[in-house]
Amino acid sequence: MNKKSALGKGLGALIPEKSQENKDSINTISINLIKPNNEQPRKNFDEEKIGYLAQSIKEHGIIQPLVLKKEGNLYTIVAGERRWRAAKLVGIKKIPAVVMDLDDRSVLEISLIENIQRQDLNCIEEAQAYKNLIQEFKITQDILSIRIGKSRAAIANCMRLLALDKRVQQYLIDGVITEGHGRALLALKENELQYKLSQTIIDENLSVRETERIIKNIYKEKKNNNNIKDNEISPYYKDIKSKLESLFDTKINLQNNKNKGKIEIEYYSEDDLQRILDILKL
Repeated sequence: MNKKSALGKGLGALIPEKSQENKDSINTISINLIKPNNEQPRKNFDEEKIGYLAQSIKEHGIIQPLVLKKEGNLYTIVAGERRWRAAKLVGIKKIPAVVMDLDDRSVLEISLIENIQRQDLNCIEEAQAYKNLIQEFKITQDILSIRIGKSRAAIANCMRLLALDKRVQQYLIDGVITEGHGRALLALKENELQYKLSQTIIDENLSVRETERIIKNIYKEKKNNNNIKDNEISPYYKDIKSKLESLFDTKINLQNNKNKGKIEIEYYSEDDLQRILDILKL
């Protein structure tokens, strides 16, 4: 199988048309012999939607066969885990399926593309699926956008959510904050600050606009605190700052807040850093 050309045409290109159209290729497999794929990109399933699907299957049966890979005496799901879960709910004993001889890479490819083409992935699952495709098939976001029919900007914005604190990502997975909240929180570079504000969003039911306003105020306050003019510093700290700048022959930022503060020593090259370390005897 040519990976790049298959990936370029979506899920349909990964499953030969003859296999889908030829009834002889569709097998009826005992549901007890089928197991989920541990590498399934989707980690969370909406139980309510599975319930609706189960009722549909009960009334109309499984219209689209699952795609399976035989492993020993069992079959691993390549595509169609939602249908399998729904069928189990309503007690169906046997399921129509296409059994394909696939390597692990092809299984991953089909699973990823099937999930991306669905509309009910949460934003973190979608972002992780993009990341997996890019890494596994060594392609760029531009190429991926062409191959799955989504804009590069949409892919990039989605993948940026993976930079959020893991606890915030879990809130997105659980649906207690929205993707819009997640994008707003990306403006905060400190993970702990992202997490604390996400808790505030939940506790106070903040909108995305309100969240953005809070973040803007946070940065405004930080900027004001970091831009304290020399004439606002007490003579004692002015003297310390002057002595440190003379000692290290570089700019020193001295911040004092009650009984604590910090000293920042600027350097402008690796040689400059080494010079400062020598002064400190490090």
